[in-house]
Amino acid sequence: MSDNSQQTSPVSVQSGAGPLVWLGVIALVYVLLVGVSIIGAGFKWVSGGEQGAAAIFAFAGNPIAGVILGTLATALVQSSSTVTSVIVGLVAGGVPVSVAVPMIMGANMGTTITNTIVSLGNLGEDSSFNKSFQAATVHDFFNLYSIFIFLPIEIMFQPLERMAGASASWLVGDGGTSVKGLNFIGAVTKPVANSLVDFLQSFPVAVGGTLAIAIGIGLIIISVVNLGRLLRGVMTGRAKSIVEKAVGRSPETGVASGTLVTVLVQSSSTTTSLIVPLAGAGVVTTRQVFPFTMGANIGTCITALLAATSISGVNEVFALQIALVHLFYNVLGVLLFLYIPVIKDMPVKAAIWLGEKAAQQRSWAFGYIFALFFVLPGTVFGGGMLFDSADQDIIQARESAAALECEQAIESCEMTIE
Repeated sequence: MSDNSQQTSPVSVQSGAGPLVWLGVIALVYVLLVGVSIIGAGFKWVSGGEQGAAAIFAFAGNPIAGVILGTLATALVQSSSTVTSVIVGLVAGGVPVSVAVPMIMGANMGTTITNTIVSLGNLGEDSSFNKSFQAATVHDFFNLYSIFIFLPIEIMFQPLERMAGASASWLVGDGGTSVKGLNFIGAVTKPVANSLVDFLQSFPVAVGGTLAIAIGIGLIIISVVNLGRLLRGVMTGRAKSIVEKAVGRSPETGVASGTLVTVLVQSSSTTTSLIVPLAGAGVVTTRQVFPFTMGANIGTCITALLAATSISGVNEVFALQIALVHLFYNVLGVLLFLYIPVIKDMPVKAAIWLGEKAAQQRSWAFGYIFALFFVLPGTVFGGGMLFDSADQDIIQARESAAALECEQAIESCEMTIE
């Protein structure tokens, strides 16, 4: 009798506490999503949003600069969907598709910073931080390797531009489609984020935006730390089985789940940020997370495609073309890393290596984030501004010299006439 009671009591306690624990999980997930949304709102406020992204792209004079500035724009605006929609608009305004393709590749890279920030919530626990950072950076390495593979090929042979051009000529037509009504995550989190930004409007832009970002990071850290503890307790039995079937049953299932979730929430940052706490709690492995994050890359293409369908005029086919470039680029990247044996494990191995380094020494994590997402892109952007300023000075000097020569010539003619 006593043995039976000892065996059944944990079950009864767990079942009694179950609903409250799950409510806690839901509340913490909401806090996490609000934190991500606040960070995005803060970055958009500081960087100027769509106008800021468009201004950054003015310096994309070559493919490498296009990739790096695409990364910077997305890291600042905190939305690859926004940046790719801006790129679609730029192409509709006359920017050549060949110039915009590297920008699209960079936008894919920049969006990965959000889930990397989320992984910092487990800084205090070596094991959880290692798993979280691996799950976050496997998305980075997938996008990095995709750029290394596809960018040189695109520069030399333009396969993405050609395929998308042929498809766009068949698909172009009247648009107006929208899935904004499906974005229930944004509907419940953005009002809170926007209210906070509105409250901070009395501060200067730099101060208010920085405060918003800091508050968002604080909320993320609080939610991730507590969420990890709760998930380790509740993700057992049937709950863990459901997650494993949705994410880790097979690579194809993971890709499909990541795609579907991202289409519904219209944000790959949200999708990948949700999976990081599960990895930190040991519910899923980095190898299982990898296909899910690749699916998120495909799902985020829907926004640019819908933006392209709303454009009309002489450049509408080109706008649709660059949106299709985004889709084809991600689909081909997924196929490559799913089925080519030589490279399929490269992102996972790189993420595991970096996660272990970051767990041993936290400076690896912070150095990686700042170098990849801000220092390198910011250097290119700043260099572009300096060169542009120098070019303007040269042009003005030449114009002044030409004007002086004209004045001297006129004076000479007047003296000759006299």
